Amino acid sequence: MPTIPARMTAIVIREPGPPDVLVPQERDTPTPQQGQVLVKVAAAGVNRPDVMQREGKYPPPPGAPDIPGLELAGEVVALGDGVKRWKLGDKVTALVPGGGYAEYATVHESNALPVIAPLTMVEAGAIPETFFTVWHNVFERGALKAGETMLLHGGSSGIGTTAIMLAKNRGARVIVTVGSEEKAEACRKLGADLAINYKTQDFVAETKQATGGKGAEVIIDMVAGDYIQKNYDAAAVEGRIVQIAFQRPPKTLVDFRPILVKRLWHTGSGLRPRPVAEKAAIARAVEENVWPLIAAGKVKPVIYQTFPLREAAAAHALMETSEHIGKIVLTV
Repeated sequence: MPTIPARMTAIVIREPGPPDVLVPQERDTPTPQQGQVLVKVAAAGVNRPDVMQREGKYPPPPGAPDIPGLELAGEVVALGDGVKRWKLGDKVTALVPGGGYAEYATVHESNALPVIAPLTMVEAGAIPETFFTVWHNVFERGALKAGETMLLHGGSSGIGTTAIMLAKNRGARVIVTVGSEEKAEACRKLGADLAINYKTQDFVAETKQATGGKGAEVIIDMVAGDYIQKNYDAAAVEGRIVQIAFQRPPKTLVDFRPILVKRLWHTGSGLRPRPVAEKAAIARAVEENVWPLIAAGKVKPVIYQTFPLREAAAAHALMETSEHIGKIVLTV
């Protein structure tokens, strides 16, 4: 095995602010604790929560590194005590509570999955945050079933592109909202049955029309604000609305009567603050249900652009334009 350097390059947040507060810095290489492995990072996905952390709006949970980055892929180069699943040299992709934007990162062994063919390391580094989030929120919390309709906001995002593929592979109808014709076309190519341009169309009316007046059984929302009321209007009887983020204000005036009339469920979840064991359970479900689809070539992450680790600021600047379709990844 190659020698592990005592120091490594990581991307740190100099102070809360715009993308250029992300700067490379020398840090001590972390040491794996009980149940952890040390991974030499090859690729790290860039996600909206990283942007929020950089802006000072989403501090890392207690005990997590202050280095941003919630997902990575790389090679296992050291083992903490009690590690059973992995050996030195294994290629893994992993969910981390922070620390992904670095040359090395520690990972709890239960929150890592094997990098399988046909995945490249860049694709593997773009999987955990989005695929874990989608699996848990669409299929576990939202309980989407074959034959049902899912309405998904932000169809061209990393979460959106992943959700389209997984929902279609499990026999659901997919309606997405997007902000341009280019994004609509990209979503249709991935399998979306209908792409609604929220800038020029009313997604409630379009969803109702597409479902014969019934509405969507599952709605995945990362917007909030005035979308909360509209989601209640667009939902089917016994519909499940799953909140996964707040791009608009989290506080809004809502008429809750549709909850009674339609017997709606409005739930939500965040991944990062959850205990290792809960993330491990999601990892097992993803390995069981999604890895076979990846192995069969039916699903793979959509990669929009990669940047070298030291150019993390440019990657964040791109994400803030919202022009990307799919994932932005840092390479090490």
